Amino acid sequence: MEQRALKTRVLPPEASPAPGMDKRSLTIAGHRTSLALEAEFWDGLEEIAAQRSLTLPRLIAEIDRTRTATNLASAVRLAVLDHYRTRAGRTDLVA
Repeated sequence: MEQRALKTRVLPPEASPAPGMDKRSLTIAGHRTSLALEAEFWDGLEEIAAQRSLTLPRLIAEIDRTRTATNLASAVRLAVLDHYRTRAGRTDLVA
């Protein structure tokens, strides 16, 4: 199976959907999409990706493939929350 390059870029502030949200454009499995998240969730994603030796788009693609939430932004937030709950030993709260 051919591996496709995954790319991400930060959109300018005027493209941000709401105050406190960072919107980034990325390619997942050959499809362009935009994802708007709070800066803290982007920070969490970057930390998780670094720990797993993955690029940020590759981590988001993994979350996309396994998500149960109806939209990608919700799935990403839940994945970051689950990561930190597990790290804190709070597996009783993991969704």
